[in-house]
Amino acid sequence: MAKIKTKFVCNECGTESPKWMGKCPGCQSWNSMIEEKETVVKTQGVGLRVAQTKEKPQSIIHIESGKEPRIETSLKELNRVLGGGVVPGSLLLVGGDPGIGKSTLLLQTSHALATKGLKVLYISGEESVRQTRLRADRLGALTESLYVLCETNMDHINEAIESVDPDFLVIDSIQTVYDPGVQSAPGSVSQVRECTAHFMRVAKIKGIATVLVGHVTKEGAIAGPRMLEHMVDCVLYFEGERHHTYRLLRAVKNRFGSTNEIGIFEMGEEGLREVLNPSELFLSERPLGVAGSIVVASMEGTRPVLVELQALVATTNFPSPRRMTAGLDHHRMALIIAVLEKRNGMFLQTQDAYLNVAGGIKLDEPAVDLAAAVCLASSFRDAPTRPYDVVFGEVGLTGEVRAVSRAEQRVKEAEKLGFKRVIMPEKSLKGWKPPASIEIIGVNTVAEALSAALG
Repeated sequence: MAKIKTKFVCNECGTESPKWMGKCPGCQSWNSMIEEKETVVKTQGVGLRVAQTKEKPQSIIHIESGKEPRIETSLKELNRVLGGGVVPGSLLLVGGDPGIGKSTLLLQTSHALATKGLKVLYISGEESVRQTRLRADRLGALTESLYVLCETNMDHINEAIESVDPDFLVIDSIQTVYDPGVQSAPGSVSQVRECTAHFMRVAKIKGIATVLVGHVTKEGAIAGPRMLEHMVDCVLYFEGERHHTYRLLRAVKNRFGSTNEIGIFEMGEEGLREVLNPSELFLSERPLGVAGSIVVASMEGTRPVLVELQALVATTNFPSPRRMTAGLDHHRMALIIAVLEKRNGMFLQTQDAYLNVAGGIKLDEPAVDLAAAVCLASSFRDAPTRPYDVVFGEVGLTGEVRAVSRAEQRVKEAEKLGFKRVIMPEKSLKGWKPPASIEIIGVNTVAEALSAALG
């Protein structure tokens, strides 16, 4: 019998080393080297072992071009994030915090595809078939062509794929699946890498759209080597706060569509419900006529979203004032406070400043800068803003207000929800005609915006 060697593999990047090291030489992370047994290459196995066919190089001009066919689900929010639907033969990776609703989303998606006549195989390594049936009863996801299996052995999964021949495959989760030919524990770097590579070959050769569920670390990244995200076609993150009922589905990688789109769902007793008008949801509990509150028009992909921005500026009791944000970049807030102090004469060095995006959504585009400046100034001066104002624009270090993209869509969304006035960069007014039913105020500096919003 051959001697089994051991190696140390980085849990973050997959770098291998014959000895343990405190700091990974590949990604420079500390205490990430895990001991594993040497991988044994399997020459024969049970189930699906598809051989790749050899192809000759072709000139790119002789390759047929065409739009990728897609399978639309009944979940419009999911179709939006994927770029129009599920692409046959694609490999998707879905990550999210425990209990956020990943299995619920995929079971509803499986049911939606099964009702269209597609064969769907849902393999769960964390729940029994009875537990999956209980969830399906609650969600109303009972369809004849939806097959469920509780299995973690790769060889047995291959047999199930051969017998069912599905059009859509779900593996929940990739960290529980193991290949008997790899001498390491399930969830290790070697197992995750080999199993993902195998499912990638299955998806590409047999044309099966495959979804892998991935666990996340305490930092929020998908557990396993970074190579895992490079191997798949699409990486989706299912986000949300436990204390809120809505969930965000965001694409961070998509070979078949944009990565700027988000899908918004609301968690209920009967599963996830689509939120087709998120602006109404985020503004449903907004107070009117109070200081430190303003509505900002943000873009999430091609969708405009109106969100309430709240600020609280209060005198500090400490030598160093606090600067805290929720849903916004902390460094961006510090920049805006510096602009308000230097360019607008606000003495904020003795003030604690708190900035919050109501509802828990995260905004990361520069168009939120002007609304944050107005919000902070409103709380500092204790001057209420008008209840039907919308503000957006990028703020520069010299106090100027810069143009932002898709201004027309932002204004139309504000008009649709009944807002009366929009304060925006004057340079964004070129090239389109504003609606007659809403007042547009173009500004060039932060001082002009503050005068219009708080004057």
